[in-house]
Amino acid sequence: MEPATSAAEASRATEDAPAGERIVFQRAHSFADRFEEWRLAISQRLESVDLAPDLAEKIGSRRWFRGFGTFLGLSALSLAFWPDFSPVEAAPAMAINDSARDEFRSQMIMPLALGADSGRHMGATEAVVPLKSVPERPQLEMLATLVRGDSFGRMLQRAGVGSGDAVRVTELVARTMPLQDIESGTQVDITLGRRPAPGEARPLDALNFRARFDLELSIERVGGNLALLRKPIAVDETPLRIRGTVGQSLYRSARAAGAPASAVQQYLKTLGDQVDMDRSVRATDTFDIIIAHKRAATGERQAGQLLFAGIERSGKTTTQLMRWGRDGRFFEASGVGEQRSGMVSPVPGRVSSRFGMRRHPILGYRRMHAGLDFRASHGTPIVAVTDGRVSGAGRMGGCGNAVRLDHGGGLQTRYCHMSRMAVRGGQSVRRGQVIGYVGSTGLSTGAHLHYEMYRSGRAVDPASVNFVTRAELSGAELREFRASLAKLKTVEAGAALANIAPASNEPEAPVREIDKIEAPRKIG
Repeated sequence: MEPATSAAEASRATEDAPAGERIVFQRAHSFADRFEEWRLAISQRLESVDLAPDLAEKIGSRRWFRGFGTFLGLSALSLAFWPDFSPVEAAPAMAINDSARDEFRSQMIMPLALGADSGRHMGATEAVVPLKSVPERPQLEMLATLVRGDSFGRMLQRAGVGSGDAVRVTELVARTMPLQDIESGTQVDITLGRRPAPGEARPLDALNFRARFDLELSIERVGGNLALLRKPIAVDETPLRIRGTVGQSLYRSARAAGAPASAVQQYLKTLGDQVDMDRSVRATDTFDIIIAHKRAATGERQAGQLLFAGIERSGKTTTQLMRWGRDGRFFEASGVGEQRSGMVSPVPGRVSSRFGMRRHPILGYRRMHAGLDFRASHGTPIVAVTDGRVSGAGRMGGCGNAVRLDHGGGLQTRYCHMSRMAVRGGQSVRRGQVIGYVGSTGLSTGAHLHYEMYRSGRAVDPASVNFVTRAELSGAELREFRASLAKLKTVEAGAALANIAPASNEPEAPVREIDKIEAPRKIG
């Protein structure tokens, strides 16, 4: 018996056999041999069917028609899977309410008959005839704003008021109050009348503005002349007192009680200068804040500076500080004003060179370094370490631009290498006030601050000195201070928040801008 022929050998034998010759296979025993035998049989059968003959040969024969039928079937199958030409659906339209529709309409250019605010713009043709005169509104109402650096008269002229009327209004207002006292941001209601002739300015019919918190001025044209009317507004200046429990955060508790952020910051700074906030204030303590406050009969309110800062514990007052004097310092109830936090740093930077002997970076030899060097970038503000008077400001040799302060008691400080100075000789300065800016003038290798301190003319290490400034009241001033403190503490908490009613003999309160139905056009 001959050995079985493998499927691969049978495949090669089939490929090498001449056309039309019968191939005989031996029986396959493995699955691979049987699969290969089945594949070869299927291939021979498909070749005999000839489903895709060349349509360019033997046209009209049975083989050609069989190929043409195959072509039609495949074409029909391709058309069956052809993509649809239906339109693509867009995103749903945005829901538009009446206010949005009015806003869109105001920006459209379309016929007035369809509701637009402007007609369709068309190119000029021979059929267009220019109008001899265009009708104007009989009155114009607008709202002008006085900006910083602008004058009252220029603001009126910029709003459309004629030069003659602007000069007259300025004169009338100046007779009532200084024009420089009108704060920037003041808004002025202006009403202009009909032009007397084409090309001329509209006359001023009426003008109204809030000149001060307690005064409103109105100007009207009466009998062809402008007349001013003063409208005093009742103002109550009862201070606003706010009390509450310190809790986990004194700042958050005070803000939650209704204290303005600026007043809370002043309160914390004032207490921080007098007591140790971490050790002296407990969560169960009661804070007591009194700030200057104004309320007008028209409803406006103004919060001012901090007047009183207090802390109570178990119903007893532990800290009482009240603002007093022209300088606005805070004094304790005993009449003593004290700063226990010592001196402040002249610049927010670390010390790069300390007091003592060192090798000079420019001169190259060892010499006494009579001060502290602070690292700071060019232009950093330099502040006074404590209260004093400027005894010198200018060029000072190797120090470059420098400022020298006299603090009394034989103590002086000097600030060197400034890029520019912010004070002049003889001027009084307060603790923390900016006196100049960091630079690199004089004998300096880079921008920094050289800070010196002298006691009775001898240089001392500034790091070894700690200030406690004290101011005491005595005599009649102390009695007046204590009387004012007692009167201030009689204010009830929240009493300043109630509305006040205008007196019966006062004119009717002016209409506020927020209450006006037709808001005028704003200028400036």
